[in-house]
Amino acid sequence: MLDTLLDKANRLPLLPGVYIMLDEHGEVIYVGKAKKLKNRVSSYFHGEHLPKVAAMVEKVADFNVIVAASEFEALVLENSLIKRHKPHYNILLKDDKGYPFIRVDMREEYPAMTIASRAAKDGARYFGPFGGRSQTREIINTICKALLLPDCSRKFPRDIGKERPCLNYHMGSCAGWCLQDASAEDYRQRMTQAVLILDGRSAELVDQIRESMEQAAGELRFEKAADLRDRMRAIESVANKQRVIATTFADTDAVGFVRGAKTCFVVIHFLNGDLAGKDVEMMDEPLEEDPEAIAGLVQQYYTQRRGGYPRSILLPCELEDREDLEELLSQTAGHKVYLETPRRGERMRLIESARLNAREEILRRTTGEQRRSKTLEWLQKALELEEFPRRIEAFDISNLGDTGIVAGMTVHVDGKPRRGEYKKFRIRDLEGQDDYASMYQAVYRRLKRYQDGDEHFSPLPDLLLIDGGEVHAATAVKAQEDLGIFVPTFGMVKDDRHRTRALITPQGREIGIQTNQAVFALIGNIQEETHNTAIEYQRSLRKEGLRSTLDKIEGVGPKRRADLLKAFGSVKAIREAQPEQLRLVVPKNTAQAVYDYFHPQNKEESPCESSPVPPGEEN
Repeated sequence: MLDTLLDKANRLPLLPGVYIMLDEHGEVIYVGKAKKLKNRVSSYFHGEHLPKVAAMVEKVADFNVIVAASEFEALVLENSLIKRHKPHYNILLKDDKGYPFIRVDMREEYPAMTIASRAAKDGARYFGPFGGRSQTREIINTICKALLLPDCSRKFPRDIGKERPCLNYHMGSCAGWCLQDASAEDYRQRMTQAVLILDGRSAELVDQIRESMEQAAGELRFEKAADLRDRMRAIESVANKQRVIATTFADTDAVGFVRGAKTCFVVIHFLNGDLAGKDVEMMDEPLEEDPEAIAGLVQQYYTQRRGGYPRSILLPCELEDREDLEELLSQTAGHKVYLETPRRGERMRLIESARLNAREEILRRTTGEQRRSKTLEWLQKALELEEFPRRIEAFDISNLGDTGIVAGMTVHVDGKPRRGEYKKFRIRDLEGQDDYASMYQAVYRRLKRYQDGDEHFSPLPDLLLIDGGEVHAATAVKAQEDLGIFVPTFGMVKDDRHRTRALITPQGREIGIQTNQAVFALIGNIQEETHNTAIEYQRSLRKEGLRSTLDKIEGVGPKRRADLLKAFGSVKAIREAQPEQLRLVVPKNTAQAVYDYFHPQNKEESPCESSPVPPGEEN
């Protein structure tokens, strides 16, 4: 099947267009765009892919293509087809966001603030869009309370004088516009003030009220001045609340995108650098690489929302079709929209804020156990493991020149360290420094103890990670073959900052892990933990060697041993010291005992110079 599809793909033109993947039932399962259809489509049917791409390709029974006149036309067509077919393997945001507006028609005798799903060309004023209906209703209620406007269900002038005022009037949150003597002129004046608030001109309104308040105070109308003061404070409070809730006047959006136990897409709205709102979308892991995924999400997010387009959209990575996407969004918005990828400064900090929000949303919506399980599930698919990698063991070698070579082994079960099951090995019988032979010996001894029935070395791991490249991994596999045991084995390849950037097979094929932050963090932690275990064991051996040599000398206790090491710096310097030099540090008889220990009459090498095996070392 793949050969047939590849042959068909190789006959496609090197032109821009859209390709439509179909399953055996003819259902659309994926829609994508390409600068060159032949190159893009044929890439699906040869070579190796990430787990989700491979799963999609397995279901492809056929495909169609539509050649476009330009890359921009392909972008628009892709967007249309995704909305129409909603393919399973495409990134799909949830239902279209109908961001609500506030409608005010000042042509009416008693204009009112109402919620509208979209802005219409009916002569009324529309403000928004806002983050949601509940938030929009909160803005209306807050403005009504500040200006003592009605937020009840009564209609004016129809219901004036028909019933007694409601509870809002008696609580002082409404001026009682349903009373027979209520002023229609005063009502319109306050609605004009409400429009100023919605129009973002609160400061102008506050200045007007402050001027009226000072005039009333100057005329000794203190009750009126106090009323205006309270209204001014209420309006300032409304302006602050609206600024946090509304996205109408946001001039900059920052996009955050994080893959973890879940995948999260976040858009944070900023007004003059201050937070104005946030939208969050949680989804399954996208098929595409990050730049493609972000481009698709940005395209869907902005083309399906109504109004409220910012001037700048800050992206966490460069997009291949940035200019085409800018043109599409600019046409939709009715003004120029810029797509930017800042590298430093304040705008970069906005990107970091969006990314942090995405990461925190993932943490908030998943338990630790779910995150670890999802991480290991991704690892299983990426490494093509038959078994779920519940138990992971990792090895690292540490040496000090040609001597003191040790290995550390760590154990992680369900993504968590099991420190009580860590093992340490002192490498023996090697001439000189040989990392590969050392790794072979450590892995061989661990597996041999299991084979011999040692319960402390059971069970076998589901996954073996070796600090180093393909040769280190191949060496570990050789140890397994010599024992007739097989455990999936991969090397941990480091970057120039000593962090694991990828896993590698014994045959040299790299599997990238940096696109999944959770997996990248897990493997990095395992590598660091294993490295530290080996280093700490080597240090403990050196300290034990120093103690075991000096402690065997009569008259040398912990204090005199410490004094000697402090004065001479090493056992070698103590060995080479003369009695008169030693007497400057310890008593005469002790100094002679130290000298005699290192210079016996027969001149034979003292057996004490061979350090014993410290407690805890594995044989």
